[in-house]
Amino acid sequence: MPITESVAADTTDTTDTTDTVQNTIGVLGGRWRATVTGTGTVQPWDGSPDVNWFIAADDRWHTPSKEPTVRQRRLDGAPVIETRIKVPNGDAVHRVWCVADAEGLTIIEIENESTLPFAVAFDRGDLLASRAPANVPIQGIDLPVGSAVYPVGHHTSIRFGLPHYAATDARLPATIPTAMQVARGWTTITDGAGRMVLPDANEMDLIARLRSELALNGPLAPGDDPVGFLIGVGQLVRLGEQPEPWVPEVADTVARVARMPHAWDAAAALDGAAIVLAEAGETRALRDIARLRSSDHVEFPAEAPSNRLLVWHEQRLARCTGSGTADLLSGGIPARWLGANFEVYGLPIGPSTTVSFAVRWHGDRPAVLWETEGPTVPFTAAAVAPGWSTAEAKGETLWPAPSGAAEAMAAQFADSADDHSSRDDSVPAPVTEPPTDISFS
Repeated sequence: MPITESVAADTTDTTDTTDTVQNTIGVLGGRWRATVTGTGTVQPWDGSPDVNWFIAADDRWHTPSKEPTVRQRRLDGAPVIETRIKVPNGDAVHRVWCVADAEGLTIIEIENESTLPFAVAFDRGDLLASRAPANVPIQGIDLPVGSAVYPVGHHTSIRFGLPHYAATDARLPATIPTAMQVARGWTTITDGAGRMVLPDANEMDLIARLRSELALNGPLAPGDDPVGFLIGVGQLVRLGEQPEPWVPEVADTVARVARMPHAWDAAAALDGAAIVLAEAGETRALRDIARLRSSDHVEFPAEAPSNRLLVWHEQRLARCTGSGTADLLSGGIPARWLGANFEVYGLPIGPSTTVSFAVRWHGDRPAVLWETEGPTVPFTAAAVAPGWSTAEAKGETLWPAPSGAAEAMAAQFADSADDHSSRDDSVPAPVTEPPTDISFS
């Protein structure tokens, strides 16, 4: 499609749909960072110009910040951001992620998921590209001098690179990790702090997103939020950061948190500090934390506070309760999880102890299988099975039926029966029943 002829000026009076979604991208171990806005604009933190994208489709120029059809997601919660806009007969897809190749690159991939060719333009002309730009003037849209435009055939894609530092080559490296490869790499990192297989995929993505944002941005400043700082550092050490550089600042912040009112997040902060000190081998400081950590009952909030999302989502599954004890499912089993199997791997219930457990359903009763790693920590499940407790490192038990479980199971059975009645009997029904055993090794 000739850009100089077939694309009229975009004079539609559309509302700017740029939202407040912020996504940090970068390479761990490097200093370069950028924000990807809710419409796909890349905003480097080094003060260099933003990278905006524009699509010249068969009907007109499409400016993502003004398009009502813009949608965005992160791949598995990782800092791999996919933004889509509607074009005639399909979507224009913009993906962005960072790689360590060539001393650090931000990769921008444009994919044409439509049946018609289009062109993509960027308002920065210094992007590395896998091929040369089109040698035609850009008409129908006002872009800065030096902007570049590239044709993209239907059902094809093209990649670009924004160097994090001085570019040493005018071309992209021949091989670059794909978006899915980078997302899987980030999943390996974020799962290092504990992996969850939950009925709610959005919750798993949220946990991965919060962990990757923490890994790229670092913890909150201790002067601004001492509780958030200790929670964040504890999480970073679980993600694989070395604990020793954090010890002095952790020790100073612990003294401040110890003077605060006793609350669930302050207790979580002390538990995070204990993980850092245990990993650093600071046994004396660890004993001091144990003395500070109260075992008094603290009400666990029913809703996630906006400034404590990550720790709340973890602690609703497993948390320390003081005096060397712990509790599973402190928030109970959510109503939407009733009848659904779920698994948790490697969440902390002590400075050096983690727990893995799985819930399987026997009728309306949850059967739990668990295994701990590290020093023995007795634990309960007070909200789910009052009166139950164990100090065994490994085992299984049948908990009482939660309120509403029978109704949830009956509804699921009815839905399953409806599905079966509408299914072609000549096609074997898929096996939906999960395995009844699980291995944590």
